[in-house]
Amino acid sequence: MIAAHDFYENRFAKFWIADGILFFEYKPSTLIDLKVAQLVVTDRIHFQRERAYPILCDLRGVVSIDKASRDYLAQLGSVLATAVGLVVHEKLLLTISTFYLQVNKPSVPTQIFSSEAAALQYLKGFAVGK
Repeated sequence: MIAAHDFYENRFAKFWIADGILFFEYKPSTLIDLKVAQLVVTDRIHFQRERAYPILCDLRGVVSIDKASRDYLAQLGSVLATAVGLVVHEKLLLTISTFYLQVNKPSVPTQIFSSEAAALQYLKGFAVGK
């Protein structure tokens, strides 16, 4: 169950906390440039209220992301994250996500999944106060 104060939405993404995990879902047809990346990270950090969480990041709504955004998300995008599970479904996003992990080297444990269930299983090991 999700309380009203445990949900936030902006133009590009929505996020909520359930069972000690922060769910972060990009909206359909999202184009991520540096300004979008900075906005969603800033909103997420404020939403978390200084508490670190494992994050399930659903990338299935993303249609493109530029290099500056990938670099930013790999470093500052991991602030207050104990681990990240990236959920992808299209071959292009899988390729981009794999490239992101190999080249940008996120600062917290990060893995790619094709299903939300598999990502949740991975993240449960990082959740506190379930």
